[in-house]
Amino acid sequence: MRRVTRLGAAAALLAAGAIGGSAAVVSAHPDHHRGHHNAIQHVLLISVDGMHQSDLDWYIANHPSSELAQLASGGAEFTNNHTSDPSDSDPGGTAIMTGGDPRATGVYYDVEYSHGVFPPGTTTCSGPVPGGNVIYDSPDDTLNAVPDLIPGGTGGPFPSFDEGGSIFPKGDDTNPGAIMNLTPHPQSGLNPATFPVDPKTCQPIMPWDYLKVNSIFQVIQDAGLRTAWSDKHAIYTSFNGHGSGGTSIDDFFGPEIDSQAVEPNGVPYPSDTDWAHDDAATKQYDGYKVQAVINEINGYDHSGKTYVGTPAILGMNFQAVSVAQKVDSASALVKNPDGTYSESPSDCFSSPTPPDANCLAGYYPGTTTPRPLLASALDYVNAQLTAMDNAIQSNPQTRGTTAIIITAKHGQSPQNPLLLKRIKDGPIINAINAAWTAQTGDQNALIVAGTDDDLWQSYLSVKTQDAADFVKHYLWSHSATAVLYNNDGVNRGTEQVPHSGLARIYAGREAARFFGVPYGDPRYPDVFGRVQVGTVYTGGTKIAEHGGDNPNDRDVPLLVYAPGTVRPRQSDAWVETTQVAPTVLRLLGLDPDALDAVRIEGTRVLPGIDEGRRWDR
Repeated sequence: MRRVTRLGAAAALLAAGAIGGSAAVVSAHPDHHRGHHNAIQHVLLISVDGMHQSDLDWYIANHPSSELAQLASGGAEFTNNHTSDPSDSDPGGTAIMTGGDPRATGVYYDVEYSHGVFPPGTTTCSGPVPGGNVIYDSPDDTLNAVPDLIPGGTGGPFPSFDEGGSIFPKGDDTNPGAIMNLTPHPQSGLNPATFPVDPKTCQPIMPWDYLKVNSIFQVIQDAGLRTAWSDKHAIYTSFNGHGSGGTSIDDFFGPEIDSQAVEPNGVPYPSDTDWAHDDAATKQYDGYKVQAVINEINGYDHSGKTYVGTPAILGMNFQAVSVAQKVDSASALVKNPDGTYSESPSDCFSSPTPPDANCLAGYYPGTTTPRPLLASALDYVNAQLTAMDNAIQSNPQTRGTTAIIITAKHGQSPQNPLLLKRIKDGPIINAINAAWTAQTGDQNALIVAGTDDDLWQSYLSVKTQDAADFVKHYLWSHSATAVLYNNDGVNRGTEQVPHSGLARIYAGREAARFFGVPYGDPRYPDVFGRVQVGTVYTGGTKIAEHGGDNPNDRDVPLLVYAPGTVRPRQSDAWVETTQVAPTVLRLLGLDPDALDAVRIEGTRVLPGIDEGRRWDR
């Protein structure tokens, strides 16, 4: 079998703002498998958010000796893989961790609504259940309104980097590297007062209990094995799974990505934004999670201070690629001779063509070729994967016993910026509500909630087929004004887009059938729309978005590298990211049917994955 090649010491955390070296490799390792002699004892699970299969193809073609190329050629590559639908981070991540789509998990978006709850803040649960917002996002942080650290700045307020002020009192972050000391159980940083309220108990529903099924972390922990995960919000402790009490992930590391971006020397980024809107900052942010994973590979907790043994399941999500697909920003953070840092566009300005054409995010028009900002982000991810793999190979307890799975929670649409049509959804929603009042006399807003990124989702105050059909008819019979992509300095102006930017609308019972749930299910969007390719509902400057179900949203890579266990192969069979969860369990020698969603949906282990047994080489 072809082994993964090492690319050398230069690969170690070359990101701007990289953190200190990883803890020393250790040789002692507890027999946590309790006599189980599986070939694979650890699974490193990586989500490169935003990455398309075409990105992987392009990168391997242009970097044939890269870590990604070696993982693809040395393992099983599934080239026809698809995310959950919707493809937002929350249902996308939940699918990977549970083996289920929203019909089983009940998770449709990170900002959604349910007709089956009382609104957040309810203390007396009597009478009919009115429905309420279900928002598991950064507003749920205890410190969700930290003032801008730049005097007179206009970027804030922000949530705190450490969620609850346990490291940075009042959210005053002057030493971002201290985030490595974040508690492994960050529930103390969450604010239950913002959670929906359970009609049966009249208590806030914790994010892991809003999830209707269990997760791989519960199954793995129940087998006596250690678990770890790193992600962009503490609210993703939802991955602990229903009934877990929020503790099935032994070591959760979740620095808040929506907090103010601060350079390693404690000075806020001059862009005065969060970690997710400046790609140099995003690489620094991802670097903290990379360091956490390397510490865990070496057998320590995420801080690198306490030896606990390498987890059976560990991993993280990368944000740098997603940001470089969406947001125009500098790509590198450079340390100056005086010890300060500054953003440098040097990676973008290396070409003789006009700088404004080379520093833009995303792809060259009409191609799937990344522009320099995105190419730099892919280089960054590849280098960090090499650093993690170096750690695996350097540790006798993980070398030869660790599988690596690489996929993405979501893609990004459109890839071709010339297809981009930015449409403000607010005026459309206001017009629908006004038309409803004019027709029915009902003064209450018809559309009470929904998140429209590159899809349409509406939750209605009146849950009837007639009301859903009213919204569908209005959307389909009206055009919307779209702002077009400004190409190479040429302002292409606006365009009237038919059908409010939508290609297909599912209303009421149609929406229930689309998601595979009963009409009376309280969680699915009452009106769900697939957009015309290129439609993004925004009043801002983003050039791509995710959440929808067009190919650019859902076609993401899936690699499974497991030395001596998974034969090198390439498959174009249709597979989905839901199949990652049962595959993780199968690799560890555990029962995939222990997952609720696997039993509900019949989710299958990825084809060709052996049950942790070595094959003859």
